[in-house]
Amino acid sequence: MFKKNITLKILLLLIASDVFETAVHFFFKKSVLTQSGFQVTGLASALVFLKAILYSPFLWAGLFTVVVVFIIWSTILTKIDLSVAVPIASLSYILVPITSIIFLGEKVTVLRWVGILLVLAGVIFVSLSSKERMVHIK
Repeated sequence: MFKKNITLKILLLLIASDVFETAVHFFFKKSVLTQSGFQVTGLASALVFLKAILYSPFLWAGLFTVVVVFIIWSTILTKIDLSVAVPIASLSYILVPITSIIFLGEKVTVLRWVGILLVLAGVIFVSLSSKERMVHIK
């Protein structure tokens, strides 16, 4: 059975996981933006696009960051249950839009923010129900 207590170290790892996961999304978006105007219309153009994008340093930064996230996430999962870790690691729902606004110049509408808040509320409810279930099991 896993340790149920969320220590400061685990909390910091969860935050680091969210930050690096946000970086993954950012790097992958930047890698495709380097090929702006490129249209993928079939297999041949997809292969040309793939070949071109393989030269993007953002793609390689994203892939490296995926490995970092995997290592951090694997470490987290050796310490706490998945059903506990996932709800806590939901910071990326907010970090991705903020990163998109700041670094990509994207617009996030009020309706999208409301949707993000509703998803986060759902995550909180799921997290609370997991804690409630653990109390009843003991």
